[in-house]
Amino acid sequence: MAHYMDYAATSAIRPPQVGEAVAEFLCGVGCTPGRGGHSGAVEAARLAFRCRRALARVMGLPGDPGRIAYMQNATHALNTALWGLLCPGDVLVISQYDHNAVLRPADYLARERGVEVRVLSGSPDGAVDLDEAARLLDGARVLVVNVASNVLGTVMPVRALCRLAHDAGAVVVADVAQSAGHLASGAAAEGADVVAFTGHKGLLGPQGMGGLWVREGVDVGSLLCGGTGGDSRRRRMPDAMPDRLEAGTGNAPGMAGLLAGCQFLIDRGTEAVHRHEMGMKAMLLDGFAAIPGLRVLSPPAPDGVPVVTVKADAMDAATLASRLDRDHGVQTRSGLHCAPEVHRILGTLEEGAVRFSLGWASTTDDVESAVRAVDAVLRPAMAAAV
Repeated sequence: MAHYMDYAATSAIRPPQVGEAVAEFLCGVGCTPGRGGHSGAVEAARLAFRCRRALARVMGLPGDPGRIAYMQNATHALNTALWGLLCPGDVLVISQYDHNAVLRPADYLARERGVEVRVLSGSPDGAVDLDEAARLLDGARVLVVNVASNVLGTVMPVRALCRLAHDAGAVVVADVAQSAGHLASGAAAEGADVVAFTGHKGLLGPQGMGGLWVREGVDVGSLLCGGTGGDSRRRRMPDAMPDRLEAGTGNAPGMAGLLAGCQFLIDRGTEAVHRHEMGMKAMLLDGFAAIPGLRVLSPPAPDGVPVVTVKADAMDAATLASRLDRDHGVQTRSGLHCAPEVHRILGTLEEGAVRFSLGWASTTDDVESAVRAVDAVLRPAMAAAV
């Protein structure tokens, strides 16, 4: 029996109603929202609206649900936000906690559009220096806040950073890829102006679904141009959200699945899911602490997300992850986790580390099996190294 511990990459174990909703949509509706006035298209549009409304409820996004534009994933959403907000000569503030979904667009914008990129320092405990943040934000146009680290499992001080950014006249873009569906408190409530999310992690939806919420009064330019199903005489993209950011045919089956995932979280309660996940994380941390030669890199943050990253003294990360999977059925992720600057902070940039990430369906058996497996794999390696 496999023990899945890679939820931070994808919630591969989903509530059964998610897959059922996708199949029911494909077989029973199958149409595209906004592409026709017939009953099938109208039903698809109703589903798209219900999904926006459920997303707003789960993530605490205020106001009109139409401020949520559907996209492929958080990477698509972050690119849309950065390209749509930044002009030549603008200042962008990011941090060492950011994912490549931010680091790479920032690098490209610096090279191709002349955007000045400033980087807020990180630390192994996940903290930030607010005084440094205030200095970097002087004259800035945009601040990106990676709400939860996909390596450390820590949460940034979103409210304090938003306050500093707004005092400096900057727009705050929150990357909630690792916190949406896990944390009950939403980035918008903390002050974020733009929220980029993906649907296939904590929100329990299928791959290929994500989106961008934009606060009323904030103007984000279109990344893509094309058909929106309406206002077709006009050569420019519509001004109104969400059409402004939704060029082309969207993933309607994915909307059905994402709606089902959000409804599951609403019914069970995000706070209850988070308590369960963090209880499993505490057990995992306790078990790993007793294994000789295993360094736990994730700090035991009580307000964090269910991620535990480790490094073994006597075995490289790729070998450890491979042995866990092959010999014990424990599925993890090794490497740099698309967050190289975090690994630079940790001193693991050369070979990476092994990440165990938990989710709504994680059990005590999963945790106990993982601890036993790590001990079984490392004990002979440690003995041989003596």
